[in-house]
Amino acid sequence: MPPAPPPLSDKPLEPGLYVVSTPIGNLRDITLRALDVLAQAEIILCEDTRVTGKLMHAYGLKQKLIRYDEHEAEMARPRILASLARGERVALVSDAGTPLVSDPGYRLVREAAASGFAVYPIPGASAVLAGLAIAGLPTDRFLFAGFPPPKSAGRRAMFEELKPVRATLVFYEGISRTADCLADMAAVFGERPAAVARELTKLHETLLRGTLGQLAVHPAMQNPKGEIVILVGQGTEAAATADDADTALAEALTRMGPADAASEVAKALGLNRRELYRRALDLKGVG
Repeated sequence: MPPAPPPLSDKPLEPGLYVVSTPIGNLRDITLRALDVLAQAEIILCEDTRVTGKLMHAYGLKQKLIRYDEHEAEMARPRILASLARGERVALVSDAGTPLVSDPGYRLVREAAASGFAVYPIPGASAVLAGLAIAGLPTDRFLFAGFPPPKSAGRRAMFEELKPVRATLVFYEGISRTADCLADMAAVFGERPAAVARELTKLHETLLRGTLGQLAVHPAMQNPKGEIVILVGQGTEAAATADDADTALAEALTRMGPADAASEVAKALGLNRRELYRRALDLKGVG
């Protein structure tokens, strides 16, 4: 049985473009505010009307659905902007998760904002954040890198560019390329800690943790099913030198005082803040 729809808000919805997050699997992960918006929107833009139609049916919603994907976007945008100009409420959703995250939509948001129309975020589910929440990898700094290229040479080139990044890296990947992608990651990044999340929030949700090399040869990765999120932890980089610290401090001091500069560089390079503060005062000619 589909979940019963909760009472809708009686607060009128302001005109504008609403970027509405939808569940990534479990239909119960829709927010009450998202349901309010979908119930009052004159138009709902979606990647696949069949996919969004299932969500609408589950909650008894019957608003007009218009296809908005990479093939239809160019032709559809002028009509959508005209709807906004008439004071209509337009909702943009993706098949799953938060729109614009590896989905079409940013050009519409940009043009709507440039035309003076209000744009509202309606936050909710995201595979990126769901994966980060359970991977057991650092979350204070992360980079979402989207889908790697389909060919090994392109993937390795991408990973080489990302190798110096001091952050947890998050990727989406197709199921048929997961094992090969992990092998290329291991070749470029080395034996970094990593996690592979599959079918998040769905019946067969699984998470595997290990090094990239271990995950690349894991039996479950040879023929995985479902949606895949790969998360890669930071590598063990060589310790920053005194010259590295001075260069970073000099740049930071152009934007902030010694105390804040020391804090920023300490976090970025993993060095002692007090020592960096004393060095920042020296560089400023104080003390």
